[in-house]
Amino acid sequence: MTPAAVTVEVHLGPADVAAALRHDARRGLCASPRWLPPKWFYDDRGSALFDSITRLPEYYPTRCELEILGRRAGDIAAACRADTLIELGSGTSAKTTLLLDALAAAGSLARVVPFDVSEATLRAAADILAAGYPEVGVHAVVGDFERHLHLLPTGGRRLVAFLGGTIGNLHPSQRASFLGQVARGMAPGDGLLLGVDLVKDPARLVAAYDDASGVTAEFNRNVLRVLNRELGADFQRERFAHVARWVAEHEWMEMRLRSLAAQRVSLPAIGMDIELAPGEELRTEISAKFTRDRITAELRAAGLHLGHWWTDDAGDFAVTLSFLA
Repeated sequence: MTPAAVTVEVHLGPADVAAALRHDARRGLCASPRWLPPKWFYDDRGSALFDSITRLPEYYPTRCELEILGRRAGDIAAACRADTLIELGSGTSAKTTLLLDALAAAGSLARVVPFDVSEATLRAAADILAAGYPEVGVHAVVGDFERHLHLLPTGGRRLVAFLGGTIGNLHPSQRASFLGQVARGMAPGDGLLLGVDLVKDPARLVAAYDDASGVTAEFNRNVLRVLNRELGADFQRERFAHVARWVAEHEWMEMRLRSLAAQRVSLPAIGMDIELAPGEELRTEISAKFTRDRITAELRAAGLHLGHWWTDDAGDFAVTLSFLA
């Protein structure tokens, strides 16, 4: 069967991405303490490193989420009865297959909408989806989920999927804004499928973000490589140590880069020089962990009702399905 035509909407081009990096670098590196958003880990090398991380013995979230989806995809399809699957931050859409197969088996699937910042990755994923599901329309959207949610295609009965625990990378105020935007864009009958990592033994959490083989440390330092390449910076990656820390008061993990010596770094593209003291840290990621009560309250504040809650056998990770309250 000939694959269906693929539609690709582009709301984010290379110039937009470059401008966003300059803005984030200037804002974060001028702050005290200094920080950078985790989105800048993910150039081609960073994405490959993260794929390696998901296969490490210490890193449980991907395995746990796949376990849940493998067992519960049919239940999800029955509960939402969606004809359109929208996946935010879809990447290669690898996990999407489990949901698409379940929705197709239920007889409701008509459209899939992969949404991601990388046009090249999205076009490749869209072609694969079109070939694998030739009777299903593929409407890919290149955009940033913090800026372009209002541009998602409407109509039908939609399931918006935001998987991988990515919601935890957002600061609480950003999470509230994100969930509010999703809720405002939903129509009666639409659902939100959310993957959330759960609070657990801090030792296991630290191990998941500081693996023995050092892959996560290399992933963390990759953001400096991105700044060097894109902003002409002169960070020396070997002069930074990877730090992974559980912050109990916020119930989140932090990844940081610690300067091993006093150093001066130039970033010509944004006209900045920064002085780093020995031991000074640059925060590169937060990863919030949730309890059922906490995510229920955050969904409720956004106008959503948690209708279903599924976990893996060990209770390490949850997939939730919510609807408009």
